[in-house]
Amino acid sequence: MMRNISSFVNVHWFLGIPWFVTQPFDTAIITAADEILGDYLLGLQAGNEPDMYNLHGHRPATYSPFDYGGEMSDLLTQVAANNADPTGRAMSILVAPNIADYAWTPELVWNSGLVDKFQNNLGFLAVEKYPRDNCAAMFGGPGANVTDPQSVLPLYLTHDAHTSLLQPYLNSTMFAQSVGKPFLMFETNTASCGGFLGVSDSFTAALWGLDYALQMAHSNFSGAMFHLGGQNVFYNPFTSPPTNQSTFHQWSVGPLYYSALVMAEAIGPSNNTQVLNYGVDNLSSFTPIYGIYENGTPVRVAVMNYIDDPSGANTVHAVISIAGTTLPASVKVKYLAASSVVQKGGYTWAGQTFGQNFESDGRPMGQEDIQTVNCNTTANTCTVDVPAPGFALVFLTDDAFTESKGAPSVTFPTTAQTKTHNTATVDPSVLSTSNGYRMSEHELAGTSKPPSAASRSAQASLVVVGVVIGAVVAMLGRAM
Repeated sequence: MMRNISSFVNVHWFLGIPWFVTQPFDTAIITAADEILGDYLLGLQAGNEPDMYNLHGHRPATYSPFDYGGEMSDLLTQVAANNADPTGRAMSILVAPNIADYAWTPELVWNSGLVDKFQNNLGFLAVEKYPRDNCAAMFGGPGANVTDPQSVLPLYLTHDAHTSLLQPYLNSTMFAQSVGKPFLMFETNTASCGGFLGVSDSFTAALWGLDYALQMAHSNFSGAMFHLGGQNVFYNPFTSPPTNQSTFHQWSVGPLYYSALVMAEAIGPSNNTQVLNYGVDNLSSFTPIYGIYENGTPVRVAVMNYIDDPSGANTVHAVISIAGTTLPASVKVKYLAASSVVQKGGYTWAGQTFGQNFESDGRPMGQEDIQTVNCNTTANTCTVDVPAPGFALVFLTDDAFTESKGAPSVTFPTTAQTKTHNTATVDPSVLSTSNGYRMSEHELAGTSKPPSAASRSAQASLVVVGVVIGAVVAMLGRAM
């Protein structure tokens, strides 16, 4: 099934190696994954949150990064003995250590020599982190201290939350670059154990996820995996129908799907993207702004407004200028919008929506609405208004706009149908060549800002130069 999906829509996969029993390892998934998925297999996860194994009684209390490294050695030995990886490719794309930063820090793992020892086997370095959890509400138990979602809602409406969450990993992202490995946030979401009602399933999560993703790119993460679950969790990017897809619109699309969709357009398909957060004094944590560069040239600007105020008094007026470059007469802007941060469903991205629960077939509905903002050619500035709440993606050039549009939406029939009328079809050969942003032509990890992307002197010129009430003034320069 997975290989068939990839054939249609160019999906690539991470899979996990069973790590509960290591003597012997069950290596069947390694052989099958490489044989069936081939180049659609991105990586194999070597253990999930091993720093929590002793907490769950799966390893002794003394279990350490050195013991984890020993299990990695055992895996390689057993795979070789069983010829479980005949091509040798699967054992060159391992993802490790995938720790939750619970009992171990990343530095403890790096200092154990894991990366040096398995340099040829590691395709990715990865960690996992949630800002908080809702496990007491989901699983209960004596003395369980259940979190009131209303009390934590404001914590998801500030940019400072992301900088604080990611700060402990900045040393690791630099380390990953020094050893030539992409660095992933391999599991995250609004809160572990399914998220919070009213937070994870509201517009708050859409803004939070988008700001989080952009800040990860700024911090040299190469990618992130947002966790999803069944129909009883709040943070799903999408949820399948409770029965077979018997009618035309039955899927529920959550806020994080909008985050992912917007992020894909913000980053673009060039694989040369650099993201810089303009975090300077006096810039409100409620209105973060990012410059998005390709080959050192600013091409897009992302502006967030976390404030919930429909009166218009807190609309952000972002004044954009590019140092040493003449701005065009106008720029194009796409908005992610909702009436309130607690709105559930019905959000719009450039005027289009996936609707409310049980209203989507996976395609955006409505007419696309792309705003054109005229610039002040005398002052060489463009002023873009961002409502409260909302997000704006500003395209500084026509090329930056057209490269992010992607291919038209297409559909294809499933192999099993409970009703055959109103089923859209498409020639599979057309679908396979018109979708997926040509991922096979690019390497992963194009969202990170490499060490040479912007020197300290260059970064000094890529700053927000001022802030006034209701306005953000951004002066963009060129990355060196």
